[in-house]
Amino acid sequence: MAEQEASSVGNGQSAHSGLAPPSAGSHSVLPDRLSFTPLDSNTDSVQPFPRSPKLQRKIASAGQPSQEQLSRRMEELQAERSRTEAHIQSLKKRKADLSTSTEVMKQQVREDFENMRCVLKQDEQAVQDYLELDLRQTRTRLDQVLKNWKHHQDQVSKSIGSLQRALSTGPAAEEKGKGQSDNLSLKKPDASEKEIRLNEERFERLLKTLSSISKQLKAQLQRKALLLDSSPMVIDRQTCQSQITVTSEGRGMSFSGSARLAPEHPLQFDKVCCALGSSPVTAGQRYWEVDVHCCSAWAVGAAYGSLERKGQDKGTKLGRNRNSWCVELRNGHLTAWHNDRHIACQGAGQTPLGKVGVWVSYDKGQLVFYDADTMAVLQRFSAAVSPVFDRAHHQFTEPLYPAMRFLRPLENQMWPNHLELSHISTP
Repeated sequence: MAEQEASSVGNGQSAHSGLAPPSAGSHSVLPDRLSFTPLDSNTDSVQPFPRSPKLQRKIASAGQPSQEQLSRRMEELQAERSRTEAHIQSLKKRKADLSTSTEVMKQQVREDFENMRCVLKQDEQAVQDYLELDLRQTRTRLDQVLKNWKHHQDQVSKSIGSLQRALSTGPAAEEKGKGQSDNLSLKKPDASEKEIRLNEERFERLLKTLSSISKQLKAQLQRKALLLDSSPMVIDRQTCQSQITVTSEGRGMSFSGSARLAPEHPLQFDKVCCALGSSPVTAGQRYWEVDVHCCSAWAVGAAYGSLERKGQDKGTKLGRNRNSWCVELRNGHLTAWHNDRHIACQGAGQTPLGKVGVWVSYDKGQLVFYDADTMAVLQRFSAAVSPVFDRAHHQFTEPLYPAMRFLRPLENQMWPNHLELSHISTP
């Protein structure tokens, strides 16, 4: 009998171990008529053991916040609403102030342009008055000459009348008329009469002066927009080749001809006489100018920080790779370079350049070089397709640094001396 019970228990355990896991929410009936409820059941009503009264009170208190908690939460929300309303009113006031400030700025601009128009109008009136005075003086002189010639004309007419009467009356009257005509001398034009004319030479000088002022005014008006994008620029001394000496304020650099004794920096150009600016352009717009009038062979441009620094192959030279753009003056010829391709700068005048302006619109991928004195465009690099530069730049991909380089001059010329990042100051 005991063996049968043991066998029965053993069979029950074996049967239980061989059962497949019951499905969720289902109940399995064991041989002992006990119900089996899986622990991972999703049925909320199933509780494996009864909760204690203390746990039940804790759950009840957690589900129903006290009056003190509700009051505190109400105060927090009311304070938040007050702060939000105050911030909204502040933003509305700022919005209204924007319009007010803009109107004030517009009025100031109108006044400034009106002042310029008044100055131009006064100067125009002064020029008109001068021309009118010149006209009156010339007319007065011509009137005097005309009066003399009219008097002479009257004398000639009177003599002709006397002769006609003498011829018609007889020999005695003829002798009298002949005497009167003999007393009348012939009048020839005076050479001074040709000098009586408007002062055309002075007028031509006036026109040239006005034309020059007009061009300068146009250039300055165009330059004023670029000056808004200007900011101080200095040279990064760590990038300078060893034969370059930087001025104390950090804006100018000169070619010394002898290498300075200093450890070589990883960012330093070791062969090419080049240097970069310390402040990169990473967004927005930026304008700077480089004074080149003390240098006979130079390159001015912009470059990525990834421009190679070691050696003297094309990867280290401005405009000879995809990482840099420049305009350069070599052997008297001004050219624009990028990706080892170049084109002659059409905007250059007959006189040598004094300053080169560089304008960058980083977000639009535009780089423009100017003659900073006349604001003539020397070269424009942009997303537009060029027959020479086959790469269209829709955007810049790295921070862009100002770049300057001394070029080797001809054999019979001295090495260039000085390049400088100009200090741009608005009047």
